[in-house]
Amino acid sequence: MKSHGEPISAVDTAWLRMERPANLMMICIVLVMETPVHASELKQLFTQRLLPLPRFRQTVHKTEHGCFWRDEANFNIDNHVHLVGLPGAGRQQNLQDLASDISSTPLDFSKPLWQVHLVDRYQSGSAMIIRVHHCIADGIALIRVLLSLADQNEGCSASQHVSTTSKPASWSGVAAKALHNAMHIGQEIIEEGKSLARHPEQLLAIARQGVAMGSEVARVAALPADPATCFKGDLSGRKRLAWAQPLNFPQVKQTAQALKATINDVLLCAATGALRRYLVERCIELDVETIHAAVPFNLRPLEEPANALGNQFGLVIAPLPIGIHDVEERFEAVRRDMLALKHSQQAKAFYGLLGLLGKGPDFLEQTALEMLSRKASVVITNVPGPRQALYLAGSKLLTPMIWAPQSGEVGVSLSIISYDSAIQFGVAVDQGLIPDPDKLASHFVDAFAELQTLAKARSAS
Repeated sequence: MKSHGEPISAVDTAWLRMERPANLMMICIVLVMETPVHASELKQLFTQRLLPLPRFRQTVHKTEHGCFWRDEANFNIDNHVHLVGLPGAGRQQNLQDLASDISSTPLDFSKPLWQVHLVDRYQSGSAMIIRVHHCIADGIALIRVLLSLADQNEGCSASQHVSTTSKPASWSGVAAKALHNAMHIGQEIIEEGKSLARHPEQLLAIARQGVAMGSEVARVAALPADPATCFKGDLSGRKRLAWAQPLNFPQVKQTAQALKATINDVLLCAATGALRRYLVERCIELDVETIHAAVPFNLRPLEEPANALGNQFGLVIAPLPIGIHDVEERFEAVRRDMLALKHSQQAKAFYGLLGLLGKGPDFLEQTALEMLSRKASVVITNVPGPRQALYLAGSKLLTPMIWAPQSGEVGVSLSIISYDSAIQFGVAVDQGLIPDPDKLASHFVDAFAELQTLAKARSAS
């Protein structure tokens, strides 16, 4: 009997099933390059460094026995890398409009589920709009792949770079250091498994942890649906992407230190402030104190090789106190709630739940995800990138952006990514809910400035 191919994991199957016409399950990446990138060199780079990863040459094959990865018989990279021109004067708004149109278009499921649009002229260089289906990989995995494609030296062309090795680069020490903090939680979980093998008496403690995980799922399930705001509702299926001016990483770190908090606390509070400012600007009466965000927590072990794809993260449902006017009170509420979530079993519980749903019937997953999506109004991702500049196909990467998809009626995705000496904030929204995403993006910068003022006041007191 002919083999169906390699089985798709239960968690990756769950992401595959989440695809809806109005909410596509794609991770969208926009890269702004300093100098022009030639399509031929980019294709050569991908051929040498990306295509050895099987997922980028495989299609999804659905059968009554489940979903499988199957090699495409006549793979052609020209089906995946497209050279496009940018309409208008080549301003940021023109690139945002193009990225919005592309991210509103579904991928072709008869082909491997990724695509790159190379904008040949953007400002003085180029730009890339990259789409990868979430069933292939999560955001951390894709950043690892990007790092394995990139070079740390200026002036290295694609042909020079790819000639150094015929297979994907291993996970370098620089990249490992860049992602260490994000992977710390996942590393602890892996170590728990190793410790259990050495010390079977820990089984009772693990059993108690399992009860705690079940309690976390039950607690979230018992949460009321998030209140009605413009951040969720009936979706149009048209996406709008925008990004703000970057923050200075040393300034963000200094602010966090002055507030005796983590950088993540500061950024999440700035995102909360941006959402509040947007609602106030639209003259929407804030008659609720809190909405919730689905926040991914990485569960990927640090030593895992760069070519390991798939999804290895959990979700926590984080309260965002948008109803608190005073910035200091709002910040303390965010910090307190995030500290509680870090010590909970919620991220692990949701990862396990997603695996169970991926093994079950489609209707069960749909029912569960619709129920869970009602508990949150936005998705917020915080992806750590390298602390030094990278070069791709001979061109310096100036600005990266990455957006996670939303599920159910959630229509807003907020993205935070650190790179080099900057922190970039971007928004991806449903046009029917948020017609002016640029305003929401700019409010993030204003909300951070408010936190800077608070930090300076505390330092002076």
